[in-house]
Amino acid sequence: MGELNINHLTKVFGDDDGEIVAVDDLDIAIEDGEFLVLVGPSGCGKSTTLRCVAGLESVTSGNIILDDESVTNRKPKDRNMAMVFQNYALYPHMTAQENMGFGLKMTTNLSKAEINQRVEDTAKMMGISELLDDRPGNLSGGQQQRVALGRAIVREPEVFLMDEPLSNLDAKLRTQMRTELQELQQHLDVTTIYVTHDQTEAMTMGDRIAVLNRGELQQIGTPLECYHQPNNRFVAGFIGSPSMNFLAMRWTGQTLEHTTFEYHLSEQTMQQVRDMGVEQVTLGIRPEDIQPEANDPNAITITVNVTEPLGDMTYVYFDIGDTACTASVPGDLSISEGDRLSVTFPQDRIHIFDGNTGKVITNRTFRPTDKANQSVNT
Repeated sequence: MGELNINHLTKVFGDDDGEIVAVDDLDIAIEDGEFLVLVGPSGCGKSTTLRCVAGLESVTSGNIILDDESVTNRKPKDRNMAMVFQNYALYPHMTAQENMGFGLKMTTNLSKAEINQRVEDTAKMMGISELLDDRPGNLSGGQQQRVALGRAIVREPEVFLMDEPLSNLDAKLRTQMRTELQELQQHLDVTTIYVTHDQTEAMTMGDRIAVLNRGELQQIGTPLECYHQPNNRFVAGFIGSPSMNFLAMRWTGQTLEHTTFEYHLSEQTMQQVRDMGVEQVTLGIRPEDIQPEANDPNAITITVNVTEPLGDMTYVYFDIGDTACTASVPGDLSISEGDRLSVTFPQDRIHIFDGNTGKVITNRTFRPTDKANQSVNT
């Protein structure tokens, strides 16, 4: 079992002269075996949350419950959790084998032979058996990361806590390690909380992602739910690369007005905007949803500023009024700097947010398809 509940967690730093609320009334329920990613910008409270769960930071208020038992006031060694740090935290004078077995030596009554057996079994599973006699100084960044992961695995914890464990690796190795971590977590079926500021890692690794900002939970859901159905403008802008385009608009009662164009809405969407009773709104559209199209009533003409060919796609940068925008178009479409194009924002792909609060008014149409048929005929 590894069911973890974070109930009304609040963490405040400072004193009466000045307080900083790092985590503000956070509620998250994590299922046994789930891979949950905490994501958000620097200073949003994700690492503080992880440290509170681990017991490395005291909790100002709230409760942390593991398998129906509160661990809020337990020492870190008594929580049955294992943490993997950003800087690996390996002892330089110890071999990989000694590093991996050190936690067991200090916190269990296992014999030396039992500890060595666990370490060797874990090293074999991770493909680092030949590195057990080496010290960290003789290992590459990726090898040190595997040793740090192995040290956590040998403890056979109920929960893995990972604090940006891939941030010190180069881009290619990060991609490889992302895949390895996912496969490892699925194989071990251990509840995992993974902290990152990289939304690509969040999208590709998590069963669910929890988006934080300024200590508050903005949204929790599957990666696709957060991508296609954001709760607010912050989530919409943070999840996705390149970021969603945002245009400040005025609701006239019939259309959305920008300083350079009008956007006509369907009756259903108009009613949703009317129901909110707002005048200032923000129209959002993701780069890949902008379509080259001249025969649409909502089509507008743009001038290309810069293009970035990536092979399978090309990023096209342009301005709408004073707002810089990005479109993603197929790579075989010939577009150059200075070209004038007609583009449209398909109505089933737009998002509309309250211009003052950022709260979503309506999201794009999102219909998850059935899982692909994975059967193989032989």
